[in-house]
Amino acid sequence: MNLSDSQTAVAGPRRVSAMEAVLGHLRGAIERGTYGIGDKLPSEAELCRTLEVSRPVLREALRALQTMGLTVSRTGKGTFVVADAVQGPTFGDYTAGHLMEVRRHIEIPVAGYAARRRTPEDLARLTGLLDRMDREADPAAWAALDTVFHLGLAEAAQNPVFRRVIEEIRDALARQSAFLNERGGRREQADAEHRAVLRALTDGSAPDAERAMAHHLDRVEATLTDLVRTPRTDGPAAPTRAARPATTPGPDA
Repeated sequence: MNLSDSQTAVAGPRRVSAMEAVLGHLRGAIERGTYGIGDKLPSEAELCRTLEVSRPVLREALRALQTMGLTVSRTGKGTFVVADAVQGPTFGDYTAGHLMEVRRHIEIPVAGYAARRRTPEDLARLTGLLDRMDREADPAAWAALDTVFHLGLAEAAQNPVFRRVIEEIRDALARQSAFLNERGGRREQADAEHRAVLRALTDGSAPDAERAMAHHLDRVEATLTDLVRTPRTDGPAAPTRAARPATTPGPDA
């Protein structure tokens, strides 16, 4: 089964990356019962040989499986299946559902306050951040800048409590952003949504800023819902040697 590190073409407007193809294959195998709850996945070395991908690609897919709550990684033992269906991603200490609930209650009013209270320095700083995000080639660095932008909005609202709340969920926001970009191709959409929020701040329009932030969060939640409900099972079935492994834990090669 060849899931090379180049982009893999599929029907539709998007091209699926090798990581997405590997993740879709493994998720499909778990949901079909090829790997049952309690089973140990094949070692990294075996999966790389079977799927014909590099370790970095495979490890990204394995991390995504854990984020989706399908597997757990046990040091020195390997990766084990703990669920046969995605209930909802977890980002650090918070589930996606908890995170989205809080974001709606905090970030929408934050955008409105920021539009009323922002200073020229706030606008310059936020514009500079979005310009950096446009140029950033590293997905992890882009996700980190994404959280800085949302922190910047909280600072522009001139209420330290808002900033403290965003700071508390900052790591989860970065994890969520990276997950959505890897699995949902969200980066270009997110960039446009951030620009819409900034335009509303520049205009000093609190209603427009709140609507722009609400739209941004709507799209984030819609993408999360789509990823949870729709397994990526594109591509051929795995070869016989990738069949269900023995459940006896062993050291990961």
